[in-house]
Amino acid sequence: MSNATPAAAGIPGSAAASSNTGSGLERLLARVRSTPLLPVLIAGAASIAVLVALLLWAQAPDYRVLFSNFSEADGGRIIAELDKRGVPYRLSEGGSTLLVPAEQMHALRLQLAEQGLPQAGNVGFELMDKQAFGVSQFAEHLNFQRGLEGELARSIESLGPVAKARVHLAMAKQSIFVRDRQPASASVVLTLHPGRSLGEGQVDAIVHMVSSSVPELTAEAVTVVDQNGRLLSVPGGEGRDLDGSQLSYIDEVESSYQRRIERILSPLLGAENVRAQVAVEIDFANREQTAERFTPNQNPGEAAIRSQQSSESLSGDTAPARGVPGALSNTPPAPSAPTPPAPPQGQTRGQPAQNAAPAADPATATARSTQGSAQRDSLTNYEVDRSVEHVQLRRGSIKRMTAAVVLNYRNGVDADGNPTREALSAAELEQINRLVRQAMGYSENRGDQLEVVNSPFTEASPSVAASPWWQTPEFFVMATSIARYLMVGIAALLLWLLLLRPLMRRHAPSPAAAGGTGAETVDAANVGPASSAGGAEPVDPVEATAAATGELQRRQRRRSAVYEHNLATLREMAQDDPRLIAMIVSGWMKKND
Repeated sequence: MSNATPAAAGIPGSAAASSNTGSGLERLLARVRSTPLLPVLIAGAASIAVLVALLLWAQAPDYRVLFSNFSEADGGRIIAELDKRGVPYRLSEGGSTLLVPAEQMHALRLQLAEQGLPQAGNVGFELMDKQAFGVSQFAEHLNFQRGLEGELARSIESLGPVAKARVHLAMAKQSIFVRDRQPASASVVLTLHPGRSLGEGQVDAIVHMVSSSVPELTAEAVTVVDQNGRLLSVPGGEGRDLDGSQLSYIDEVESSYQRRIERILSPLLGAENVRAQVAVEIDFANREQTAERFTPNQNPGEAAIRSQQSSESLSGDTAPARGVPGALSNTPPAPSAPTPPAPPQGQTRGQPAQNAAPAADPATATARSTQGSAQRDSLTNYEVDRSVEHVQLRRGSIKRMTAAVVLNYRNGVDADGNPTREALSAAELEQINRLVRQAMGYSENRGDQLEVVNSPFTEASPSVAASPWWQTPEFFVMATSIARYLMVGIAALLLWLLLLRPLMRRHAPSPAAAGGTGAETVDAANVGPASSAGGAEPVDPVEATAAATGELQRRQRRRSAVYEHNLATLREMAQDDPRLIAMIVSGWMKKND
């Protein structure tokens, strides 16, 4: 019992505290009820706040990407510059993307580029601008190498597919001994944009640019690797597939022959009735051919003589001439016959004198008498007829060509005069076949193939119509801006219909009171003339309206008094018997359930 007494004693105190709280809440509610316009003011203020927030959202600037995937050092410098200029910005994607208002994006890029931002983490020759006075030669050489690597990386990053580049140089080591000299080498690591790749020509350009920028560095000593570890540079171009330039050349050759075929057949059948496709096999190998031929000197008239030598010797006694000097003795002997051409062996020796010279003139036989023999030797050297031919086959020659031509049926008229489609005759197809062969330079030795087919074409599908104006990007941007302001208007309308208007109707005078006042006014207006007709004094309508308003106020005061009385009674009952109040509230809750 001693333990229950304090608890029982504490019940009135808690009831008093709850009654004070309830009385404060009731006073607040009574104050709100006594001021009918207060809820309307609160709802209006909330509506204005919502409308202002929506307007600010509608007028918020559109943020675009200024820079992305920048280093932390560059990001700090860029943000410091934006803070200095007072430009709002946002960071997204974990701080790797910087957003600025769209109308300032292009101007900020130009202004930051003027200050060298972002630097992409590569330090160029500006590193040499801050050289200390007492720096060592090794440190100066190292800074120069770092600056050269950074400048090369910046140049490589200017290529479209390259997102980031790093260059590592191993400079040549100078030595007075030839065997101790170490050649220079370089390696380049490329980070490419997603979905982009480098062609063979671009890789060769990077290799030659690096090798040309470093002394004693050859192109074979430059290695280019991408972010996936693939070797892009192959020494000497070995093991490479067809690069972009070779594929472009093949496509250009095929398109050229295709246009030739269509151009020669279009006047005959119409441009829409001819379709041609050409496939060529190109030989991109470099070849050189040397041929040496020897031709014998079979024809004496065409023999190529390099040198010829002949000698003649006489042996025996020669008798002195006798007779009377005169015309016959003074006449010179007849000329000897010319030496016959040498045989193909090239040399002829020891011909007898009687075979080499003709017989002496009988008229001079008495003038000169020869007793003995004569010997003639001749030596002829011929040139060797040798021809050497050196041919360098050009790269990109056509090894084989195939072509397919499809011809549409020609328009015709049937026996009833209706339009129809007719196939080409065999003679016409043969003529077209010959024309195409001549146009494409058909060669059987090369293994070329040609196929000409005459088949009806299907009806051409209607061309794809241009996108309507409401699907253009400009309309989308404009519609987005209009939708923002439209949402503000819809929100304002909903606030008026769902919040402000019901509150104003709720706190307006009731229709019954307004109707009673109107009835009393009408009665007063109607009674006035009748009363005056009956001899009573007329009633002023203004006074009647004021009286009705006063009566309404008195009724409201009476209702308030009754409400306050009932509320006070309930409070007393709650203080006297809280269990009863609890049971009543519990019953209400059960009814609601």
